[in-house]
Amino acid sequence: MAAKNSGRGLSSSAGLVTYYDADDRKAFHIKPTVVLVATGVIGLIVYLLNLFI
Repeated sequence: MAAKNSGRGLSSSAGLVTYYDADDRKAFHIKPTVVLVATGVIGLIVYLLNLFI
């Protein structure tokens, strides 16, 4: 019987590896609420432009 492989599984063999460190203090961080508000504002602007143009 073949020996059990102790690798990370399919994700590491498919090249799906994360290349960032979550505790990196030099990284640029954006809060999720900022992204949601900015998306809402942009969507509202596009909607209003479609109404008036």
